[in-house]
Amino acid sequence: MAPTSALRRISILATDCVFASTLMQAKDFFHMASLRFGKLQGQGLTPQFEIRLISPDGQPVNSFSGVAIAVDGALDESDIVILPAFWGDFDDLLRRYPQIAPWLRQRHAAGSAICGEATGVFWMAQAGLLDGKEATTYWRFFKEFEQRFPKVLLNQDKHLADADNLFSAGGVTSACDLYIYLIERYCGAAVAQAVARDTLYEVQRSYTPGRIGFGGQKLHRDVSILQIQQWLEEHFADKFRFEDVARDHGMSIRNFMRRFQSATGDKPLHYLQRLRIETAKSLLSSTRKSIKTISYEVGYDDASFFARLFRQHTQLSPNQYRQQYRQKDAHP
Repeated sequence: MAPTSALRRISILATDCVFASTLMQAKDFFHMASLRFGKLQGQGLTPQFEIRLISPDGQPVNSFSGVAIAVDGALDESDIVILPAFWGDFDDLLRRYPQIAPWLRQRHAAGSAICGEATGVFWMAQAGLLDGKEATTYWRFFKEFEQRFPKVLLNQDKHLADADNLFSAGGVTSACDLYIYLIERYCGAAVAQAVARDTLYEVQRSYTPGRIGFGGQKLHRDVSILQIQQWLEEHFADKFRFEDVARDHGMSIRNFMRRFQSATGDKPLHYLQRLRIETAKSLLSSTRKSIKTISYEVGYDDASFFARLFRQHTQLSPNQYRQQYRQKDAHP
């Protein structure tokens, strides 16, 4: 994936009761990416964008565990906003920080990517940004989240969700995957793969990180197409015909093709290929399975065809993609 736009600043919100580990994890991930990006640009280990810790009033905060955290300033402009997890009374935090919700609405309107981890997602929902959109949060807070934000489409089965440049991660590991996705989006695949290799090589996930990036294609009101998208996510590796899928959902193939592309902006076959390739990328980077096995597991009996398709989508062969995770150099 080529970078979509220049990345200038990332703002990580610090409030009282923040989990310091989630705040610093985000800072370290993006700092590593900034250094890697500098090296890729031929400028050595020179940071290429700014990563700032901010608080609502620019004053230091006290973390959940009582650590005093100094910040770089108050609420500001940025390309990416990170909302780390916190532990505490959300109503109390709302009274203390009334400026956060309007600031988030402003940043979203300006085109910033906004990312919440676990309880950090509460801030986005409180700002009204997630109304009618899919989101997730940490499992312990599902009930409270549903009660507070009934207009949000809480998905308790997902670890990652995205909609309209709004990203939510259920916990620490899924937040890491979200950061890698954003690094790839803004800095390119080579930088993202290098950071993932250095930080996530040994992590065993119970979900497929590659599904992030499809949520924005669900911001439509065609219920039948949404149902088909969900079906494809569950059956992408199966053998089936789109004619049968369309018939099972009460549509002719012509009507289905038209409605699917109108709703998602993608042709059904290309959408299915992306689902398969994103899953393959995850398997290539996190397992030692053979290319043939991975090809079969994502729905292709012909490994040669799979390899050609993979190159079309990524500009790399499956082996080249995997090798970038296997390099011995584990330092920036």
